[in-house]
Amino acid sequence: MVHYFEETEVRERLRVPDLIAAMRRVMMEFSTGKWQQPLRGVLAQHGGFFGVMPASGESMGIKMVTYYPGNAGTALPTHMAVIALFDPRTGEPLALMDGRYITEMRTAAVSAVATDALAAGDAKVLTLIGAGVQARSHLEVLPHVRAFAEVRVWNRNWERAERFARENGIKAMPLEAAVRDADVVVTATSSHEPILKGEWLKKGAHVNAVGAARPHWRELDDAVMANVVVVDSYQGAQSESGDVILSGSTPYAELGEILNGSKPTPTNKTTVFKSLGMAVQDVATAKLVYDAAKWKTRE
Repeated sequence: MVHYFEETEVRERLRVPDLIAAMRRVMMEFSTGKWQQPLRGVLAQHGGFFGVMPASGESMGIKMVTYYPGNAGTALPTHMAVIALFDPRTGEPLALMDGRYITEMRTAAVSAVATDALAAGDAKVLTLIGAGVQARSHLEVLPHVRAFAEVRVWNRNWERAERFARENGIKAMPLEAAVRDADVVVTATSSHEPILKGEWLKKGAHVNAVGAARPHWRELDDAVMANVVVVDSYQGAQSESGDVILSGSTPYAELGEILNGSKPTPTNKTTVFKSLGMAVQDVATAKLVYDAAKWKTRE
């Protein structure tokens, strides 16, 4: 019988350092053509979205994910998902697992890979724009690649920003002040209009933009997008990213190309990593959980 991994079991099996290493490896593999991944299919209904995200390479699987922004403030998460994992050699179903936590953590882990590759080595100030699930996961994961001395947060709902700051021992600040002189900025919002202005960014700052995953949504203004833009996937960015499409920006590289050396790493430049999320990331993370469970069973 195929085992279903509940979120509690996924949490037990997933270790951040292993996840960061897996995301670094899979992004390199994707950019060298070792994975097959079509664009995600998306259906819209009842104010929400239902996406299907298959991928095949060293592992094979599919994530079925929903995004219902109207769930905010209720007992249900805005994002929910299930991942089905298969053996790519035989087609045998291996496991089903809850994908909500995987989505949360792999997104932050890929941002950590991008930050490690693109941000200044001595980056000390981190700013989180947004105070939701992704802000929390980035706060947990990014310190694995940089030693931040100060972390700031802003949220459209100021009370929520202050609560997030109290809970995590960081500073809630007005938006522009939070961004000024920050070394690394994370935009993790549900905004449909630009909220981050390029004029606020210090020279050499790095931005991880993980919201605005639809062709008509934006988090970043044209001045932000005029910097060196790195994407997870050219095809995904040019089809799904409003920040890329509406600004007319031409991405410099895929993250995997930076990692494998086929594109030079920008130096002394302000950089933007536009992250849309990819099936290869979900499937590789699910395989990490599955393998960890197998090793635990053998002990």
